[in-house]
Amino acid sequence: MCGLVVSTEGDRVTSIRGDVDDPFSRGHICPKGHALRDLHDDPDRLRRPMRRVGARWEPVEWDAALDEVSDRLAKVGARHGQDAVGLYEGNPTAHDHGAVLGIPALLGVLGTHNHFNSNSQDSNPKLYACLKMFGSAVSLTVPDIDRTSHLLLLGANPVVSNGSTMSLGDVRRRLRAVRERGGRMVLVDPRRNETAAWCDEHVFIRPGGDAALLLAILHVLFAENRIDERAVSRIGRGVDVLRELVRPFPPARVERAIGIPADSVSRLAREFSDARTAVAYARIGVCQNAFGLVGSWLVEALNVVTGNFDRPGGAMFASPAADIGALERRIVGAGEGRWRSRVRGLPECVGALPSAVIAEEMRTPGPGQIRGFICLAGNPVLSTPNGPRLDEALTGLDIMVSIDPYINETSRHAHFVLPPVSPLERPHFDLLFQGLAVRNVARYSEPVFVPAPGARTDYDILTSLAARIAARRIASGRLARSLGRALERAVPSPEFWIDALIRLGPYGARGRLWQSGLTLAEVRKSAHGRDLGALVPSRISRVHTPDGLVDLAPASLVRDVCRVAAWVDSPPRDSLVLIGRRHLRSNNSWMHNCPSLVKGPDRATLLIHSSDASRLGVVDGANVGIASSVGQVTARATVTDDVMPGVVSLPHGYGHSATANTQRIAGTLPGPNVNVLTSELDIEPLIGNSILTGVAVRVEAIDP
Repeated sequence: MCGLVVSTEGDRVTSIRGDVDDPFSRGHICPKGHALRDLHDDPDRLRRPMRRVGARWEPVEWDAALDEVSDRLAKVGARHGQDAVGLYEGNPTAHDHGAVLGIPALLGVLGTHNHFNSNSQDSNPKLYACLKMFGSAVSLTVPDIDRTSHLLLLGANPVVSNGSTMSLGDVRRRLRAVRERGGRMVLVDPRRNETAAWCDEHVFIRPGGDAALLLAILHVLFAENRIDERAVSRIGRGVDVLRELVRPFPPARVERAIGIPADSVSRLAREFSDARTAVAYARIGVCQNAFGLVGSWLVEALNVVTGNFDRPGGAMFASPAADIGALERRIVGAGEGRWRSRVRGLPECVGALPSAVIAEEMRTPGPGQIRGFICLAGNPVLSTPNGPRLDEALTGLDIMVSIDPYINETSRHAHFVLPPVSPLERPHFDLLFQGLAVRNVARYSEPVFVPAPGARTDYDILTSLAARIAARRIASGRLARSLGRALERAVPSPEFWIDALIRLGPYGARGRLWQSGLTLAEVRKSAHGRDLGALVPSRISRVHTPDGLVDLAPASLVRDVCRVAAWVDSPPRDSLVLIGRRHLRSNNSWMHNCPSLVKGPDRATLLIHSSDASRLGVVDGANVGIASSVGQVTARATVTDDVMPGVVSLPHGYGHSATANTQRIAGTLPGPNVNVLTSELDIEPLIGNSILTGVAVRVEAIDP
């Protein structure tokens, strides 16, 4: 979402800088933007398909690779059923409009229920909450940060993430502007993270305590008659259920469990209520803990009952030029639990099963066992719980194909690796992130370089596989190959779909022939992007419940509050708990081969509070062992008071030693795979989301 200016000489990038004329990012650029040059030039990045032959890799031509992959996947489906082929998508797909548009084509042909993505590691609680409250998992609210006077952040670090499910663009200037106009920002997090320096206040909280905190805040607001229930009832239902639900959660009841004094909880509630405009925003720290569903729901409920929903300065919906949400509602549907995993019976959520079941679905014999697997732009060995178990399961597949520019910890098990072109060799249109932006914008960026002859984008690879697999289901041999190529040629370009979405979107003609409207051609004329204005109230078009009202008390989430109550009254205290963290120079596991991002000190250390370090005999800079119920790793300790006592922190995405020969820079980095310590059995019970924050661990000193 950051506008870039890329200067070149021939086929070489000479500089990448922020575009000061971009109306959204206004010249902002983060280190990952600069690193696109490293990524493009990386000698370890694959330029041709690779076939694994025993322990070695050999290049293969595109047509031969696609034909063999399609043949083998089609045969697995024919012999063992459609569910015998699984598909996993990593979060890099969100940054590529071609991947976003190509996935439905391949999924439609495969017809498999064994579909997985990274949402069950980081976003499904928010998606589920929005599905239940607004009737659509893609009706995601974003803070109107440019006009709010009070921003409450829970488990979020926008200075590092550049917003995550709140596309910010010029993040520091936008955060600074809140305070410059007299507003207030409060961060609630177990770690004093990078965003804390930009806030008026940072509040430590025990991992997992966000839901209990929100119950107590809502208790105060109802008890002190700070909520206009009549006004709330005009846009939502269930306010009476919510009032009774929070009644048993006064601040005094939750303070011991969450680590925040009762008077501080009451003050946070009153400050939020008294603000002229206010918005609460929760992110990955809330989504990944044991009560992520309840926490994600109550954040939205807090915005609604305080009158800060769908109004300037509050929680609003973006109005993207191309609304992919409308398309996804038709393709994915609005539901959950429509099918379940074969072994554990866990439900699908928004069209995908929890990633925590992948390994068992591969290892457990019987009808529906995964025997073929496609991994698109993902590295689940590092990003899903109990990575070593999945690492082992991948070795027993009949066919595995990775669509990835690298041979990484996951793709090293593939029979074929199909590499897409580099980001500088394809166009960009932020289909997903424009729908999460704090200001409505549209930008289409042309490719910087013409790709090599025969090179393919993610969209090309996905639609080619879909066409060739479909052909093999109705023909064989030479006829199937000819038919597959004919179907490929008939596939519209990604730009066709983007243009259609824009024409049907809020700024397009919407089929009214007598009116002109925005088109992709018009967007392409604006090299720096089109500013489409501030967020506007749009509840009527974004709330898709049967009666058009926000459901403030979804029955499944109301029932789940009993787990929070049990934790509040008997919080575990017998061990340290582990949380994750991310860095500005890191994007999960997938840019660790870029020299400009990984240079400098070790960033994969274990943060531990000084009191815990003293008690355990841990010295700053020394190696420590970290063990959980499923595994153990070693890391270097950083003793700091930036984490609260009883909490330790390891970053996500490290542990590249297994691919030192294929990712030569990443392979030299220190730091363990944190998901050796997380368990695929440790899930929240409603939708099977992985619990990756608040994991009980033991730490012991190794070095004196």
